[in-house]
Amino acid sequence: MLKIDTHTHILPPEIPKFKDKFGYGGFIQLVKNAGCSHCDMVDDSGKFFRRVDANTFNPDDRLRDMKSQLTQVQVLSTVPVMFSYWAKPADGLTVAQFLNDHLAGVVALYPKKFIGLGTLPLQDIELSIREAHRCIDELNLAGFQIGSHVQGKNLSDPIFFPLYEELEKKGASVFVHPWDMMGQDTMSKYWLPWLVGMPAETSRAICSFIFGGVFDRFPKLRVQFAHGGGSFPFTLGRIQHGYESRPDLCAVDCKLAPKDYISKFYVDSLVHDQRSLKFLIEVMSEDQICLGTDYPFPLGETEAGKLIDSSGFVDKLMREKLFHRNALKWLNKNQNDFL
Repeated sequence: MLKIDTHTHILPPEIPKFKDKFGYGGFIQLVKNAGCSHCDMVDDSGKFFRRVDANTFNPDDRLRDMKSQLTQVQVLSTVPVMFSYWAKPADGLTVAQFLNDHLAGVVALYPKKFIGLGTLPLQDIELSIREAHRCIDELNLAGFQIGSHVQGKNLSDPIFFPLYEELEKKGASVFVHPWDMMGQDTMSKYWLPWLVGMPAETSRAICSFIFGGVFDRFPKLRVQFAHGGGSFPFTLGRIQHGYESRPDLCAVDCKLAPKDYISKFYVDSLVHDQRSLKFLIEVMSEDQICLGTDYPFPLGETEAGKLIDSSGFVDKLMREKLFHRNALKWLNKNQNDFL
């Protein structure tokens, strides 16, 4: 059975010293460890962020993992820390172009194995639109990964509407990933930004799309949210109740109730627990969930599709939907593209 992993991350094997190029710091670098296959992601002041193995930047290692896990296709996107939305707009564009060129090169080498989602300098919408056109028309990327907010602006901010309009026209897929998590300065211990902040960030993004009327304004925009929709599916009752009890605050810019937008977006399957997966399917329906692992990071699913395969309540048709049919719809691709 065709298996498409819609949530994976990749980096170039070498990252320029953008601090030297731009004259200010904050950019991520890869530092190779002598005699080791892994690298350390550090900022240009030397502050450690994350250790990554060779499968993060070596396509051959990635392909070996895919073969062992019976995964035929991966959707590639950058590591969110690379978004660099805080940089000067022209510099953010340079970073995005570097990442997109590398990603497109990997896809071009293995077009039946990889699908590419580019990144955009969302601190400047005109530059983002220009880069989006280049990525789709020249680099043949399928869409874009964007962060859950941009410099404090929620994704419902009208400043993003011209970009959404262009992405809708171009038929681009959009993958929303949490980043720069709210409240992380006050909960740095115990990895809480990743355990608590990330689910909240994803719910923030979904609610912004819903209450901001983004799905109403751009009904053909195909959007998927990471990590099973974060905390959104599990707090939908509260969100729905808020809409009903305080329409003066919630029902300002959207046409429908929150629960009526479920069919208008996708989430990935990365919830780590069979009870959570069953609940996610009940809330989102089997038609709106795509396989996603967060490969190759340890907080992801280490064996693609294992949670679905071992569930006991996913039948053959549902499995097909979760493994590839829903992903093909989100990506606007045909199964024959990967045979």
